[in-house]
Amino acid sequence: MSFHRTALVAGLLATSMPVLAAGDDTAPRLSSDQCSVSTPYNVLVDTGGVWLYRDSGVPKEIFFHDGTLSVDRAVQTVSAADAARLRRLESGARTLMPQVTAVARESTGIAFDALAGVVEVMTGSARKVRQVERFRADTLGYIDTTLGTGRWDQDVFGEGFESRIEDAAQRMTGSLGRSVMWQVFTGRAGRMEARAERMEADLDRRIEARSAVLEAQADALCTQVRELQSIQAGLDYRLDGQRLVMLEDAPRGDGDVSVSDARPRP
Repeated sequence: MSFHRTALVAGLLATSMPVLAAGDDTAPRLSSDQCSVSTPYNVLVDTGGVWLYRDSGVPKEIFFHDGTLSVDRAVQTVSAADAARLRRLESGARTLMPQVTAVARESTGIAFDALAGVVEVMTGSARKVRQVERFRADTLGYIDTTLGTGRWDQDVFGEGFESRIEDAAQRMTGSLGRSVMWQVFTGRAGRMEARAERMEADLDRRIEARSAVLEAQADALCTQVRELQSIQAGLDYRLDGQRLVMLEDAPRGDGDVSVSDARPRP
């Protein structure tokens, strides 16, 4: 591996290390408007029911459980048909939340496997790979204490989720760049090239296969979300003459979060 090629790899690595990136249509996306359906609410699903809450707007809080409906902490009168629809919404939310958690965990796994692969190729250091695993554990812990407890806050797939993976990538970038240059100047660049040739094809196959499965899982979640939106649309209940909107149409925008490829390219 020439000095020019090694420096080029290091430069590309420094600019592309964040393993979350918006706008990649081929990568699995995870966001509140993943399915062109969004919610303006934070959501909590637990044994007591389903809560939707926000700081501003009308209503601020919606709660339903076993066919009963409360809006801004006032119990509402609903028809028998709406009570059945509310039970279906609650059941769907209970089914959906652990599936979303599983997708988030797998998305994190793919991102950190890609990052660990970069670290191993560029450094050959087990110690540095263990650093990546600590970052992985932190991000999984965040998921488990939010989505894993039935709580979807608007920042779960925003700053809170994304920043943990980006921070891990950025904190490793400087170390990787120094490792690359040290190997070049000490005549060990050949070892790094050999590791890259040995590992890159296998890493590509594993990441791409898992990404395809994750994309299919995300699409299946979208089907369920749209079914919940359809049930909501069938509610007879009106709040001050208006439909109760918990899920709304939202085009995909720049806020989508996707898992991108963090592997170095020659």
